[in-house]
Amino acid sequence: MKGRFGIYGGQYVPETLMSPLAELESAWAEARADPDYVAEMERHRRDFIGRPTPLYFAERLSELHGNRIHLKREDLCHTGAHKVNNALGQALLAVRMGKRRVIAETGAGQHGVAVATLSARFGLDCTVYMGREDMRRQAVNVQRMGLLGAEVREVTAGTMTLKDATSEAIRDWVTNVRTTHYIIGSAVGPHPYPEMVRDLQRVIGDEARAQYLAAEGRLPEVVVACVGGGSNAIGIFTAFLGDEDVRLLGVEAGGSGIAGGRHAASLAAGRPGVLHGALSYLLQDADGQVLPTHSVSAGLDYPGVGPEHSFLRDAERAEYLPVEDADAVAALRLCTKLEGILPALEPAHALHVAGTLPGRVLVCLSGRGDKDLDNLAPD
Repeated sequence: MKGRFGIYGGQYVPETLMSPLAELESAWAEARADPDYVAEMERHRRDFIGRPTPLYFAERLSELHGNRIHLKREDLCHTGAHKVNNALGQALLAVRMGKRRVIAETGAGQHGVAVATLSARFGLDCTVYMGREDMRRQAVNVQRMGLLGAEVREVTAGTMTLKDATSEAIRDWVTNVRTTHYIIGSAVGPHPYPEMVRDLQRVIGDEARAQYLAAEGRLPEVVVACVGGGSNAIGIFTAFLGDEDVRLLGVEAGGSGIAGGRHAASLAAGRPGVLHGALSYLLQDADGQVLPTHSVSAGLDYPGVGPEHSFLRDAERAEYLPVEDADAVAALRLCTKLEGILPALEPAHALHVAGTLPGRVLVCLSGRGDKDLDNLAPD
């Protein structure tokens, strides 16, 4: 069924948005089949983002853990994270559609920075919604967005984090659909966003698969990526879905522990429900009210997950497990000291799991950790 991954996905939106979603679906189908659009995106990937990003053998981490860990270095993308891959494709699409204003939501700030960066590049008016709590813990990225010319609108509703920022962005889009394109930052939301974001992020997996084969002569045994909404994970997983011998492992934010309820592990502890326009796993109480979340990493602090991840979980093609804050911080420190690479707190969750696995492990290092320094206790 169109726009569905098994039972998940769909378009659970106000009637006002059905027409712009149909317009977006049509525009995306036309653009991806247009050689000129594809060529322009490839040119900007190379000259502006800096693709392909390297595949790096983490020799000292591997020696410590007794396995063989490779890192797909999305932290080396322009703006410092994988988010720019999706922002580029959607910004080019907005220009193609004649939408001169774009809006975005952001948690860790990396998607907001990416959208602000592409808006500066293409001369688009940009508004980014961000929760007050996330603005506090990601102040450097707030400053970067301002320098790039974006308006950052503080969201004070609810938990003042990513869920609430997304809700405010949707309200803006409903009001301004004729002039505005909403660049959703993860593989969530109503159709066609989950498919479009996946396809724009698939460049990670396609590169990594070819690079790994060239370097090792075979495929990894496990591919590991952090999962909030899930764009970096679905981007790298998709290239390996047909390789049945490759285990796919998504890592959610365990916060201060699943048992205590202060976490953001939707796939580990949630159940299916509707959030932000799609059916997927989400954290909710017995009455269906969305529960508050907690994570040391702002980018994973979200009560839902992309519908394709929900499908992969049920189909048992991918596994998902939580990692607590303390373990993620420890993995960040370890990678920095042993490899000279400062990962963001989000992929540090995946790095912790990578250290527990035997054999050949490929990790999506989705972003760098400069933004997180103020949230780390002194060593």
